[in-house]
Amino acid sequence: MRAWLMLVIAVSGGVGAGLRYIVDRRLTPRAGGFPTGILVVNVSGSLALGLITGLGTAVAPELSLALGLGLLGGYTTFSTVSVEAVLLAERRRWRDAALNLFGTLLLALAGAGLGIAVGAGIGAALGR
Repeated sequence: MRAWLMLVIAVSGGVGAGLRYIVDRRLTPRAGGFPTGILVVNVSGSLALGLITGLGTAVAPELSLALGLGLLGGYTTFSTVSVEAVLLAERRRWRDAALNLFGTLLLALAGAGLGIAVGAGIGAALGR
């Protein structure tokens, strides 16, 4: 991999992490509440990565790496979902812990599937 592409991926990852922080803080304003922000981040990131994947060759490989591996890799986070679920369970908020963990999984899978389908449709319409 070329050095300039590694730099673009690294910078994109930093931008993605910054975006994750902004979305999370905007949507989960109080400490101890349901982690809505991280849920939105992971579902929207799965949808976006599915779209990029579905587009296939309609997107340049370098752009796919910068967006998928870099930006969306920095944006989405499974580790935060795991920690939030444990913290909710420690506070005996079992329903919220399960909803956070399994809801994120199901919605992220649905988002990824939808993104792949839409991307494949766009790619086919573009003849790629």
